[in-house]
Amino acid sequence: MTHPTHRTAADDDALLERLHALAWGAGGVVPYPTVMPKGPFPPLAAADVERAERKIGYRLPDLLRRIYTEIGDGGFGPEGGLASLTEGRRPPGYLADWHCALTVHDQRPGWAPPRSWLYLTGGGCTMEWYVSLIAVDQPVLLYDADGWEPDWGQEPHDGLRYAASSLRHWLWTWADGGNVWDEALQVIGED
Repeated sequence: MTHPTHRTAADDDALLERLHALAWGAGGVVPYPTVMPKGPFPPLAAADVERAERKIGYRLPDLLRRIYTEIGDGGFGPEGGLASLTEGRRPPGYLADWHCALTVHDQRPGWAPPRSWLYLTGGGCTMEWYVSLIAVDQPVLLYDADGWEPDWGQEPHDGLRYAASSLRHWLWTWADGGNVWDEALQVIGED
């Protein structure tokens, strides 16, 4: 499927409708059914999102705030499903809690992403998707913990790649049935 390369905030209502249908609709898109819950966690109240923002120290992009308050608190979306903003979410039948975007930073031995990067979802193995909360258009970042080599003089930030020009673009890619890896891999291939 194709989609325009530049969507704006004026398109957010249509994006949210699409995401809601994919998350809650019958036979919704579940890329990895063995690792994702059967649907999203219930939406959060605005006060819950504000509490999470205080803990992070940054305001979430309006689009992400709407996703968490209108669609659900994670458990659906690109890759393994968006992380929750609430600790202790456990899908039925799971032995461990669902990923919480607020605790990822606290669980990093050695090097942690800055608080201005919000964890979105895992990318498999040592890769993780983040959104920048301070950069213009909130680009999506792909971090590979194995993507840098200390013996070559590299540092952890060398494992970071810009994967999508904006959170909106990344979400539209997934909602339109595209592969969020395409742009990320193209960027990695150009390095």
